Amino acid sequence: MMKYVILVVCLMLGLFCATGYAAIPLITDDSGTQGKGKFQLEVAGEYAHDKEEGVTNKDSTFAAALTYGLADTVDIVLCVPYQALRSDEAGYKTRKNGMSDLSIETKWRIYEKEGLSFALKPGFTIPTGDDEKELGAGKMTYYLYFITSKEMAPWSFHLNLAYFRNENKGDDRKDIWHVSAASTVEVMKGLKLVGDIGVETNPEAASGNSPAYILGGLIYSPAENIDIGFGVKGGLTKSETDIAVRSGITYRF
Repeated sequence: MMKYVILVVCLMLGLFCATGYAAIPLITDDSGTQGKGKFQLEVAGEYAHDKEEGVTNKDSTFAAALTYGLADTVDIVLCVPYQALRSDEAGYKTRKNGMSDLSIETKWRIYEKEGLSFALKPGFTIPTGDDEKELGAGKMTYYLYFITSKEMAPWSFHLNLAYFRNENKGDDRKDIWHVSAASTVEVMKGLKLVGDIGVETNPEAASGNSPAYILGGLIYSPAENIDIGFGVKGGLTKSETDIAVRSGITYRF
């Protein structure tokens, strides 16, 4: 009974939901689903530090995402984000914080055989963030991921190809492409080392420099249904954030 109560509440929250994310601390998602009637709750945070042309930005992002297995191969993901943006330019400091854009997405695993699997993940965001404070796009956006995963114990490999229709009230690009790849290896029972690398179109129309990142971290599982993740992400190009720390906890029930 409690599961159905939680699902109804989450579907209501889904009307205001933000984007979901991969296994913490990864950015690249895997093709795995929860299974019919099962839940997954993720609570994560990221602290990012960037300095460019005399401007220092210190941004914090917090998010909670709930996944529910509609079927063995189909999940629905509902996520709520919060952002705190800090900027310092020649001693002039600005602070912006509040809810960002909320989203709903689904993941459908369309193929699985001998450790190889494919999935599609469509989703959309709802403009609940204040676009004047740079906390949201001001319009609904849409996206679609194609996900490939290959399991070869103790290794796992994942590839994401995605397209974002970045509708916005500013002058940002509306067509954004993303590609990323990740790998995990279980070095001992309950402990995995993870790596992630990716690049996407720069949303700033005036810039041709594409943001690219590399990430390293670990996932510790003290119990079968609990994961604790930690990672450090570094920028490979000028337009990417210099450095960010990502961490969070995942609970499956």
